Amino acid sequence: MAKTKPNPLAPEWLDVPDDVNAINGKIWPGNVSRSATGELTVAGVTVGDLAAQFGTPLYVLDEDDFRARAVGVRSALESAAKSIGTEAKVYYAGKAFLTTEIASWIHELGLNLDVASGGELAVALAAGVPGERIGLHGNNKSLFEIGRAVSANVGAIVIDSEIEIERIASAAGAQDKVQGVRLRVNSGVHAYTHEFLATAREDQKFGVAINDVPALVAKIRSHRHLKFLGIHSHIGSQIFALDGFVEAAKRLVELHTELLAGGDVPELNLGGGFGINYKAADDAPSLNTFAAHIAVAVKRECDARGIVVPKLAFEPGRVIAGPSSFTLYNVGTIKEVVVTDGAEPAVRKYVSVDGGMSDNARPALYEADYAASLASRNSAAEPALARVVGKHCESGDIVVRSEYLPADIASGDLLAVPATGAYCYSLSSNYNMLTRPPVVAVRAGVARLVVRGETEADLFARDVFYQELQQKNRM
Repeated sequence: MAKTKPNPLAPEWLDVPDDVNAINGKIWPGNVSRSATGELTVAGVTVGDLAAQFGTPLYVLDEDDFRARAVGVRSALESAAKSIGTEAKVYYAGKAFLTTEIASWIHELGLNLDVASGGELAVALAAGVPGERIGLHGNNKSLFEIGRAVSANVGAIVIDSEIEIERIASAAGAQDKVQGVRLRVNSGVHAYTHEFLATAREDQKFGVAINDVPALVAKIRSHRHLKFLGIHSHIGSQIFALDGFVEAAKRLVELHTELLAGGDVPELNLGGGFGINYKAADDAPSLNTFAAHIAVAVKRECDARGIVVPKLAFEPGRVIAGPSSFTLYNVGTIKEVVVTDGAEPAVRKYVSVDGGMSDNARPALYEADYAASLASRNSAAEPALARVVGKHCESGDIVVRSEYLPADIASGDLLAVPATGAYCYSLSSNYNMLTRPPVVAVRAGVARLVVRGETEADLFARDVFYQELQQKNRM
């Protein structure tokens, strides 16, 4: 059979697949495969059974894959630190994907937990995560959030601006505690990433300028209720390039050395933001590669300045949650759109699913690319260029911008989008009054709810006028 020719509307990175039914291990959870009948299965449970029991859209979490990635990330970073004579703290990114059960796994597996709001802190504490294993971020932490963090004995609060020094010192003083703090620094290094994801530039809301750090650290040290743990940096998210981390390490070790002249600086937090594969064309470095390059850079810079390598802290980001999940949809309407603005007419197949930007906002926010596969069966049809779109009243409601799907994909088929574990559930919304999907964890042939799906009753639960009407009708 002759190979299908590429569609001229396809991006350059998208190849026509040799097998449209293949499951690429680069982008799918480790326990996902196809059954003998062609149906997608995860840890022994078919997607048909998942859809029948829990409905669609559905966030599907491969629990063993999640756990293995968490352990692997911790091991890679701790081993890299040990190789240069120090220790490492590894923080799971709560903002990526957080429920009380997930927080409990993180605690059980020996990782720390990074939270960025009072709500995320509440989830961590409710899950039984000890305060000393939690770090609190945020550029505008409220007095209540700060006070609660101090009460909970949070191990580190990241100071994001000068005003927070006094606020945290006051809260700690009122409780007669000594609160550990880090100072977020804009290193001037930024990742090769989407503009909205680059969070270490000077002209942005996070952190303080590197030139202001010595004076701010002196101010922190002047408060007896604050303990300066070290500086913190974050150069971006979804990073593939290694050189940004190397350059950031150089600048941060130089600053760390300068601060040692005024007192102890026990830690250096190098952030994270390590990239993952969302589509077959992606080629993210392994965590071992990231960790080794960073460790070598830190050791080299410390040796050059004659200082002891400090304890390191990392916030690896999406690499644990992201690849461990996929989203399952039901296919609705399908239309073929003929595009005539090229050298010759070309066809793009629009495949509509029963979710969209309310369960995955990243394509709309960041122009993020995802992959997709027909999940309910194998197909012998030729690959056809498709765009997977949602059901929202927005032209930008795109789930997968470009993918080759079987030409015979039809209404009622199940379609799965991999690598949706990070920033999909956490960014989900009720736009157009869609209910948010459930989260299901699958392990050893058993699927169970982690978060139940919303109902229309949930949509009305905070609607005061509706509640008043219901009360009147009951009278």
